Amino acid sequence: MRAARLISLVLLLQNRESMTGAELARELEVSERTIYRDVLALSAAGIPVYADRGRGGGYRLLGGYRTRLTGLSRTEADALFLSGLPGPAGEMGLTDVVAAAQLKVLAALPSGLRDASTRVERRFHLDIPGWFRTADPPDGLGELAEAVWQDRTVEFRYRRGDREVTRTVEPYGLVCKAGGWYLVARVGAGHRTYRVDRMTEVTVGAETFARDVSFELAGYWASQAEQFVRQMLRDEITIRLSPAGRYALRFVTEPPAVREAEANAGEPDEQGWVVTRLPVESPDVAYSQVLSLGPEVEVLEPPELRARLSSAARRLGQLYDGDRR
Repeated sequence: MRAARLISLVLLLQNRESMTGAELARELEVSERTIYRDVLALSAAGIPVYADRGRGGGYRLLGGYRTRLTGLSRTEADALFLSGLPGPAGEMGLTDVVAAAQLKVLAALPSGLRDASTRVERRFHLDIPGWFRTADPPDGLGELAEAVWQDRTVEFRYRRGDREVTRTVEPYGLVCKAGGWYLVARVGAGHRTYRVDRMTEVTVGAETFARDVSFELAGYWASQAEQFVRQMLRDEITIRLSPAGRYALRFVTEPPAVREAEANAGEPDEQGWVVTRLPVESPDVAYSQVLSLGPEVEVLEPPELRARLSSAARRLGQLYDGDRR
């Protein structure tokens, strides 16, 4: 445990040049006293760590000292190449960059770990798009990635229904969700999300912008994704679910709807069935979702949906009751 922490401390100082004891303690989740003892241990082992005292001081590595990646475990080395699987990086035009980085990491690894790239390629493959969807990246993705890297404004035409609008934005990040690409950009005082496959005539501008360093892309996306799903769930139905239907519900609707249905569920009856309220997007979507659960669900409300499903059940019975031989 301590050996891994010492390696992490050295790598942190390599990457950030200078860090205070408090900063190192936060990063490594230990006390400042532990950091002080670790620095003494590194110095005793010949690692040139020294401390600048006074205002603006901190721990540094002397003379641009660099360490080879000899502290990596087998699992850590494999994980490095797992993160570089073909997929999003290639779609953004970074295939060559990733390959060059992997070669540099391979050169720095001990001889016993240099098969990491081959081990991963033989064991894992990442196929981003969902079934029945094209695997081709959308036009303009490379230009958007360039703008995101360089903090340069971008202008594009955007399809909204049956018309197109022009937008000039500050691109903060790109998100790949189930094979679809989305641009998160600042517009005025707020941020908005755009589907990349709806963009045309993407142009990277010469003007740069000052990025808000407090903005967290992952947190923003998680919040927006949850909000988007909840906005879709504008209606509600009352249903009875069998134990099997309760389990299968997660495969036919979104996680927020499943969580709310679980929270609304009453006490199970003698057969384990429960009554609950399920948020749905619309009666038509609810009809398809309930049909996919078959006899493991019964709609209680609204009566219109119940009648529609009753009619579907009768038609199914007529299809399967007859002898077609």
